[in-house]
Amino acid sequence: MRREVRAQELSEMSAGRRSNGRLSNDPGAGPRLLAVYGALAERGEHLLGGLLGGALPKQWSHYPEDDAIDAGRGYQWFYHSHSPEDRPGAIEHGHIHLFARRPLWGRRLQSRSEKAFARLCGQPASDAHTRHLLAIGFDAKGLPISLFTVNSWVTGDLMLGSDLTVELLASMQLETGHPEIDAVIESTVRMCLPEIAHLVSARDEALVLHAGPDKLNARSLELLSELAVDLDAKLRIAVCSRKTMVHAGFRGMRS
Repeated sequence: MRREVRAQELSEMSAGRRSNGRLSNDPGAGPRLLAVYGALAERGEHLLGGLLGGALPKQWSHYPEDDAIDAGRGYQWFYHSHSPEDRPGAIEHGHIHLFARRPLWGRRLQSRSEKAFARLCGQPASDAHTRHLLAIGFDAKGLPISLFTVNSWVTGDLMLGSDLTVELLASMQLETGHPEIDAVIESTVRMCLPEIAHLVSARDEALVLHAGPDKLNARSLELLSELAVDLDAKLRIAVCSRKTMVHAGFRGMRS
């Protein structure tokens, strides 16, 4: 693919995209996250304890076995861990892969941005009912520590263009029968929306820069983009933002 064609396709995928400055963190996400972990601490429970049955996760196994599915809203996730040899230097306990199911994107594959993204990826064909959105890494305490994207051969489905990926993450609500984990996924995403927009853009740049003909099946192209999550910093920002909103509300009531 010629360089000028790549540039044109990236321009088309970005057309109409909300600027990162307009993607704001949800001020309610931080307090909600704190409430979840506070309730778990009071009960002496680990976020993943019920999901793992109180045992250490078996490497590569899906938890839950058939994935956690919210068929009504159109989202799906599973938790798993890799072997230390597979991810040398990684400090995570495991990670959650988050997907959008077909009802959320099936009718939107013919949009200009999705057609451009398909051309960038080599017009891949797949009958998979999911599209991978994001992965969230967790430490041994069950706290989110990273966000990353992976190539399609890793998850066995495909990806969506940047616009649609960020849109589906921004509007995501989960009800899979695992309320604490659902809440942590939602809150983490909503606290990190501007960073996720950059993460997905970096994903696309990695695909553009790969010169091989079959980008999505290139084993040398596995981790496409990654960023660390500083949960303490995020929570401080969230708490300060919430206090500012409360003070502004009081001023409005008194004026």
